[in-house]
Amino acid sequence: MKSGILYGIGVGPGDPELITLKACRLLMECPVIAYPAAQKGGKSYAQEIIELHVNAAEKTMLGLVFPMTKDPLQLANGWNWTAELCWDELRRGNDIAFVTEGDPHLYSTFIHLARLMQELHPEVPIVSVPGISSVLGAAASLGRPLADSDQRVGIIPATEDRAALQEALLHHDTVVFLKVAKVLDLVLDVLDEMGLADKASVVTKATSGSERVWHDARELRGAKLEYLSLMVVSK
Repeated sequence: MKSGILYGIGVGPGDPELITLKACRLLMECPVIAYPAAQKGGKSYAQEIIELHVNAAEKTMLGLVFPMTKDPLQLANGWNWTAELCWDELRRGNDIAFVTEGDPHLYSTFIHLARLMQELHPEVPIVSVPGISSVLGAAASLGRPLADSDQRVGIIPATEDRAALQEALLHHDTVVFLKVAKVLDLVLDVLDEMGLADKASVVTKATSGSERVWHDARELRGAKLEYLSLMVVSK
């Protein structure tokens, strides 16, 4: 029996209508829907996005818990177990639609899952279906272009590396800092030092029903934000 196909399907930033026709078709056709499962109960974000398009009672819903640790052994064991759960369906010829918010090739758990599947079971066909990223969703919510003419855009994971933050801001006309919540005050400090504090906006859960938009990021100093928050700095 031929292996099933592992699809990585980008389901967009939050609005369930921001899913491509191809993604919708595959969600209806694939017998197995895999999704990142919430470790502390409740639904994952990607799972919530596709509820409008999927009748869970007609599918095998495969919740995959990804290890949140830096321990190399635990990471390897956790990822191998996740890959084998998928392989158990694929080896029977069942296609899997692995759903991920945004795009499957931009800071997505699908990247590592696909890489590991190629390593462990190279006979499995792997197909990616692009999705609208939160970066583009946030730009639409802000009503602000990310780039025009020959302007440069940087998409940067927000970290505690002050020098890296400064370098990104120096060399791009627009910078999007992803998952900024954990270092929000540090980023605001850097913006203050560079005279850019009035150029920053923040969007959480872009385009979803829970979206919040702050056109002036300075209002948020000391605030606790949603994990899925990003900052757009337009110089």
